Formats: sequence, C-alpha cells, structure tokens
Amino acid sequence: MDISARIKELRKKTGLSQSKFSAKFGIPVRTLQQWEQGISAPPEYLVRMMAYIMLLEEKSHIQDEEPIRGKNADGK
Repeated sequence: MDISARIKELRKKTGLSQSKFSAKFGIPVRTLQQWEQGISAPPEYLVRMMAYIMLLEEKSHIQDEEPIRGKNADGK
C-alpha cells in the first residue's frame, strides 16, 4: 500500500473529516489533501507516528470503558 493510501485509510478509521484530522495533527488541510492524492508525501516516520498516536488513543478509550474488576455493582 502506498503512503497516500495509508494516510487516507488512517484518517477514515478515525472517522474524522480532512479538516478535523489535519487540525488534530497540526497539518494544513491542503497538505493533507495533497498527501491523500499522492501529489506530495510526508516523511514515513510521520505516518507511523500518527498511526501510533491513534492506536494509543484507541487503547486508552477501550481501557476507559472496561469495568473495574474486583468490585460488585454496588461498589463493594
């Protein structure tokens, strides 16, 4: 998979628009559009870093939803 497809796939997995995704990572919208269209490309490390950040946020979100073990519904 080429880098433009990876960026687009990553953004779509987040469910964010180009505008919101670019704001999240401090990237101009036009730059993100150029990356997704294959007009230009970011450094590979940047794509890996964005994917890693998204993975950490996803894991954090899942952990926040897990019930606390060892406690009954009444908190005892």
